[in-house]
Amino acid sequence: MKKILLIEDNEDIRENMREIIELANYKVLTAQDGKQGIELAVKNKPDIIVCDIMMPVLDGYGVIHMLQKNEGTRNIPFIFLTAKAERAEIRKGMELGADDYITKPFNGTELLNAIESRIRKADILKQDITPGLAGLNQIINAAGGKDLLKELAQDRTINKYKKK
Repeated sequence: MKKILLIEDNEDIRENMREIIELANYKVLTAQDGKQGIELAVKNKPDIIVCDIMMPVLDGYGVIHMLQKNEGTRNIPFIFLTAKAERAEIRKGMELGADDYITKPFNGTELLNAIESRIRKADILKQDITPGLAGLNQIINAAGGKDLLKELAQDRTINKYKKK
């Protein structure tokens, strides 16, 4: 069962999100502020972190900054969840290393889709890829198989060039 760390200072929102995520068969760890969230992340190594930006003690930007500095938590997928929807805020979060940015209000499906896609991507990146053609086949199969590759090549023109 995948572990998700949820860092949110608003108790009602935190408990609502926890319930939604648990219904999707994930184990949820919760923290009410950034400092507690970092401690839980270092101790439990979750598969993904969902974090609010505006929090007491340590805000979301501080959380991602500290986690990026720690070797053990650097590669954990990170999703910002916030009411800050300005373009500059989104850019700042992405530049700090966030994998996704969900603005409030949001629905449970949107949150679960973001979590599932980030976990799927992280699982693909964790796989050992064999060098050569066998490794390429592994990547193609992990990405959805040959059908997607055929769909990509469909209706494309092929240019052939002679040597020199």
